[in-house]
Amino acid sequence: MPRRLVLMTLGTALGLAACNPFAPALEEGDPFADLLGDPTTIEGFFTNFQNAYELRDLSLYEPLIDSGFVFVYYDFEAQVEREWRFSQELESTRRLFLNATTIQLRWNQILSQDLFDAGRQARVVRSFNLMIALEAGDSFRGDGNVNFLLVRPDSTAPWKLRRWRDESEF
Repeated sequence: MPRRLVLMTLGTALGLAACNPFAPALEEGDPFADLLGDPTTIEGFFTNFQNAYELRDLSLYEPLIDSGFVFVYYDFEAQVEREWRFSQELESTRRLFLNATTIQLRWNQILSQDLFDAGRQARVVRSFNLMIALEAGDSFRGDGNVNFLLVRPDSTAPWKLRRWRDESEF
């Protein structure tokens, strides 16, 4: 009987030694699946875009932008349309992320969505709410619509933003 008790105690001790509550076992699958959306879906693209903004992470943002990117906005003061390209987009976004303490982006309903070119292009108009708090203490709120042209080389590839027409009201 004592030998059996010793063996049971030893077995329990060895079992507990292999179990560390401060280092839980690895789980199957992608641990970031809830954070990062599936970039091959339009909703996944928007999830990744939102996370890149809210985490203020250019390494998450840059892969979402196509090298032929164009940003178009209306300059109300000058009463003209203006635009910038890929490198200007990355630089302006980098400065925004560096100077912001908080960015909250909420995507609302999709107003229109059209797929074309055998599922390799999509035009998506979607409403949003945006709040940006800067280090200097200033904060900005805006809402409106984005008019995105998303592209990809084939129907299994991630979506990338080729053209962004800003239809917001700041």
